[in-house]
Amino acid sequence: MRQARKKMPKRARAVLQNLAAAALLTVLAGTGILNRADYTASDGLYQRREASDGKIVLLGIDQEALEAYGPYHQWGREIVAQILETLNRSEEDKPAVIGIDILFAGETEPSADTEFAERAAESGNVVTACLAQFGRPLLGDEEGGYALGAFSVVGLEDSYDALRSATGRGHINAMLDTDGILRHHLLRITLPDGSQIPSLALACASAYEEARNGPGLELPAVSPTGFWYLPFCGNAGDFEEISIAKVLSGEVSASYFSGKIVLIGPYAPGLQDSYVTAIDHASPMYGVEYHANAIQALLWGNYKTELGDGIQLALLFGILLAGIACFRGRPVWLSTLLWILLCGGWLLLGKWLYGRGWVAHVLWVPVGITILYGGCLAASYIQAALERQRVTRTFKRYVAPEIVNELLKEGADSLELGGSQTTIAVLFVDVRGFTSLSEELKDPRKVVEILNRYLALFADCILRNGGTLDKFVGDQAMAFWGAPLRHDDDALKAMQAVRTAMDMVEGARGICAELKEKYGRTVSFGIGVHLGEAVVGNIGSPQRMDYTAIGDTVNTAARLEANAPGDTVYISRAVADLLGARIRATSLGDSVRLKGKKEGFEVLRLEEILS
Repeated sequence: MRQARKKMPKRARAVLQNLAAAALLTVLAGTGILNRADYTASDGLYQRREASDGKIVLLGIDQEALEAYGPYHQWGREIVAQILETLNRSEEDKPAVIGIDILFAGETEPSADTEFAERAAESGNVVTACLAQFGRPLLGDEEGGYALGAFSVVGLEDSYDALRSATGRGHINAMLDTDGILRHHLLRITLPDGSQIPSLALACASAYEEARNGPGLELPAVSPTGFWYLPFCGNAGDFEEISIAKVLSGEVSASYFSGKIVLIGPYAPGLQDSYVTAIDHASPMYGVEYHANAIQALLWGNYKTELGDGIQLALLFGILLAGIACFRGRPVWLSTLLWILLCGGWLLLGKWLYGRGWVAHVLWVPVGITILYGGCLAASYIQAALERQRVTRTFKRYVAPEIVNELLKEGADSLELGGSQTTIAVLFVDVRGFTSLSEELKDPRKVVEILNRYLALFADCILRNGGTLDKFVGDQAMAFWGAPLRHDDDALKAMQAVRTAMDMVEGARGICAELKEKYGRTVSFGIGVHLGEAVVGNIGSPQRMDYTAIGDTVNTAARLEANAPGDTVYISRAVADLLGARIRATSLGDSVRLKGKKEGFEVLRLEEILS
């Protein structure tokens, strides 16, 4: 129960961190920081070319027509009147609708204007263009002040009166998104008097349905500002285009356009009527092609509704929470797999939703998930590095730094069970009289303080002389030389071991004097040193292992220490022979009987180190 209570704050912190990360990324997405990139990605994923049904034909004021009739600004309106007359010559074969993507504002040559208006009236199937100007009007208030009104229509360029009364009417406003791409269509404009004008596309599509006695159009849902997302079916050049010159010359028969929607408009680069659209950011589309795409979408009822940002932000928040829960604490391979599944799954879901009429942000989820994925990987790496440092610092308190470095360098393999045989020098040291001293003191804190003084001395001497501090067992310590950093100089191993022993004897004098003065008594310790072969490695079980040495060499060193009187260092003949004249030692012959050793095992008392 206590353990559960301890874990609760950590879990709560993790939950709060998850919520904070998901909320931050959700807020960032809501600020619109991803909009430009998201629009581009959405265009690439959603917009696809489809073959039109052939009901729409473009009559282009193209390069051929300009060469035949001269620059467009020099054309008289009688040319367009002639086109109407040619197309509508036969009542049975005339087009269902003729939409003119050209603005005829103001009067010019009276005869040409009259002729054009009369031909349009006789045709009964013509829709002409108007163009709205948008802005924020300056409104007066009751107190005599002024304020800017809502963004709305502040002006309208329309056909001259005679033509306007003889034709249908549709606006040709093409409103770009903030990134300069045309991907929405304004279905209607509302004039200051409250009346509405449909788009040229809507006017033509409605007239077409009426001409063929169709059921009428089911209109798309629009945003509060009147726009709807336009699914383009064709790119620049995909709709059939015929030059006006071919029709007027009779090269293309007027009967070809029977029952179709004919759109007349600029179709040459110099006429400056082109836009970059969602279906292709590289090839600008003429305005008349844009209207053709909108008409086709209206006739097909191929409508897409953009999911509200509020819904998508809530969905994003939930997905990000799930994502961070998937990534935290998982292996890299699993996190990577989950990242791919989440990002790829969202793209597939977005495509599926689009097929069912819904437009979702493409990048919100993948970008958020990718940031979380990278953040979790970075956090895991940093946490592992910090943990590695913490373990290293802790581990170095108990064993030589060489062991830690060797284990870290070798990686996981160094933590496997097993060992190898090598020649090592082994030292055992044990405090004499400590048990009786602790019984007299009776204060556990003082006992531990004294013991720690001795153990700190042992550890300092061992590590200072390049030894591996194997373990503390109560008031006893074990160390060895020659592993894990192995070398073949056995004399050096032996010298390091006996130097450590003499350093312990020397260092203990100050502690003993302090104990004598403070408690009226002191302690001593015995030391044993031996050199020989032993098995060194990770010994134990998979659940609990120690890096240690085992074998007769270790047992012999322990027996030497057990028999050594206080403040005495016993060494074996093997150690003495290796060091020779570098030490002074007194042989005790076989007078010291070591448990488990046959008669004749020579023990020597180390007196001093000479060099």
